[in-house]
Amino acid sequence: MSVNYYEPPVAQAAPNHENSSHSHQQNNQQNNQQHNQPPQSPPPRQTGGGYTPKPKASGRLRRIFGGMGAAVTTLRNTLANIIFIIILLLIIASFSGKASLPLPESFALRIAPTGILVDQRSYIDPASLLLSDENPQENETLVSDLVAAIHHAEKDTRVKLLVIEPGRMLAGGLSKLNEIGQALEQFKTSGKKVIAVSNYYSQDQYYLASFADEIYLHDMGVVEITGYGRYMNYYKSALDKLGVTIHAFRSGKYKDYLEPYLRDDMSAESREHNEQWINELWANYTGNIERLRRLPPGSINDYVNNLDVHMTLTSGDSAKLAVEKALVDKVGSRHELLSTLINAAGKSKEGDNYNGVDVNAYLADVNKKVHPDSNKVAVLVAAGAISDGRQPEGSVGSETMLELLRQVQDDNNIKALVIRIDSGGGSAFASEIIRSELVALREKNIPIYVSMGSVAASGGYWIATAADKIWAQPTTITGSIGVFGAFPTLEKSLEKIGVYTDGVGTTELAGSMRLDRPLSAKASKVVQQGVDNIYERFITLVADARKQDKEAIHNIAQGHVWTGNKAKEIGLVDELGTLNDAIKAIAEAADLSSYKVEFVQRPLSPKEEFLRSLTQSQAGALAPKSLLANWSSLGLLNDLGASVKPLLDLNAMNDPQGIYVKCLDCVAP
Repeated sequence: MSVNYYEPPVAQAAPNHENSSHSHQQNNQQNNQQHNQPPQSPPPRQTGGGYTPKPKASGRLRRIFGGMGAAVTTLRNTLANIIFIIILLLIIASFSGKASLPLPESFALRIAPTGILVDQRSYIDPASLLLSDENPQENETLVSDLVAAIHHAEKDTRVKLLVIEPGRMLAGGLSKLNEIGQALEQFKTSGKKVIAVSNYYSQDQYYLASFADEIYLHDMGVVEITGYGRYMNYYKSALDKLGVTIHAFRSGKYKDYLEPYLRDDMSAESREHNEQWINELWANYTGNIERLRRLPPGSINDYVNNLDVHMTLTSGDSAKLAVEKALVDKVGSRHELLSTLINAAGKSKEGDNYNGVDVNAYLADVNKKVHPDSNKVAVLVAAGAISDGRQPEGSVGSETMLELLRQVQDDNNIKALVIRIDSGGGSAFASEIIRSELVALREKNIPIYVSMGSVAASGGYWIATAADKIWAQPTTITGSIGVFGAFPTLEKSLEKIGVYTDGVGTTELAGSMRLDRPLSAKASKVVQQGVDNIYERFITLVADARKQDKEAIHNIAQGHVWTGNKAKEIGLVDELGTLNDAIKAIAEAADLSSYKVEFVQRPLSPKEEFLRSLTQSQAGALAPKSLLANWSSLGLLNDLGASVKPLLDLNAMNDPQGIYVKCLDCVAP
């Protein structure tokens, strides 16, 4: 910060020759002495041949502002020194305290996801990571990390068993849980045991635990299975009271993204297709648990629908009920369950826990080995809402995706590309920008497969049409091939407080899109025609990509949501399988006998790289700090967040034409 001093000029009469000579002489004298002597006070100014003293106020202001400037400079330098010392200490700590520790000769691999299962972590400002008391990265867990660790552990002779601790996992989503589950089932073919243990099992947590050979539960715990539901808040009456008019335009009778703003209840069409996909997912959930736990068909529905009766028979003892219904194998106190794990895996060096190694520490050790293959299969994740321009990780930006695709194009070692889509769509314009870039990349003889995660619908499916092949999981939510546009006007709200709008325009459409004016019939017709045009373009793209008749695509489109299993039946998907299945398939198609998988990511700036390196958790942390930890229930907060999410979504939309291919209902359980 700099402080500029301002001094009002003092009027001065034209000097005579004598005064002028005197002034020049004095200036030269001062210049000659400037480097040898401290600065002298300037001589009094002349006016009218006499000297006028400098105003005292100006001197006081100079001293005041000078003092302020000095104080600010001192404070700035002090803060800079403090920050420098902190960073220096962190660097020293990072080298001295975070050295990777060698893994034990034998151990249990600990699968303990935290937060939400994701295909791509959301962007977190490195400065926030540095200054946060907790690690924000624990709010999300990468599915690919868990799957990679489980696959490596299958053949690793050091890994004696696998322990699932799902207690800190907030949500998974059925497709992501199935992807981990498939890796767990493959792991069990090695003959090694899988144990799940927790104080309490939520619905998603229990589904992950069901892939274990044995499930342990605290003797005061519960298995909380309630079923899937799709309930939304509807705002029409509230918006009417506020005088807000929502102008909605859509193509596709099942495209129900805008219903919460236009109705007070669910339409028959929305109820029809929501019931279809949610019942299919629930059948997958219950069927897999009954298969894995060797339960009779219908056991899970009986447990849920008659829970009150069952609890009466066990006098309200939920843990006892879980054992009687064969949902868990063993209940006990924390000490008893820990002793069981110690007997199975051995005791840690510290002696207060079982001999377990976390996924991060295990992968850090595994990844030390240099992969000899130069051939690569690249994986590019497109997760989150699709928007125009550059967007951080956790969302899909058209310009960001283009930059990543050009990285792929510039790498001659990349022989094939898999796009992992986990998105319910967004901007139609941004979706098309990404799709056309993928088509251009395919024309350069780089094969492209799409692997659908939990959701690849609407704009997510638009992008998928550019692929050579589309892979999905049976529980993937996809389809929703429809288009909408919407915006509110507030003329009625303003009238309530006595504000009116009037004026003139050169055309009938001038000022027609203002928030404070009602939308004219002509403007409405223009917007609806634009929406219909994008819908026609969408179904044409799908028909060309799937080699089907456009009318046939229209019949299965109209915003209808499908599961991956059904999408394969109707020709929207080529194959069913996980991300790893898609990678193996494209490598075989590209005739790659050996290859390495590389996730394409945005390069970090030197500042981001440096700050992120300071916040990395210690790779040598071999065992959990506390066993069987559970996060407190966030159900109420999640419900409140879901209530206001549609309103926040409207504010975040940035399509240049205001036209979207987005799916509100595509929220996989």
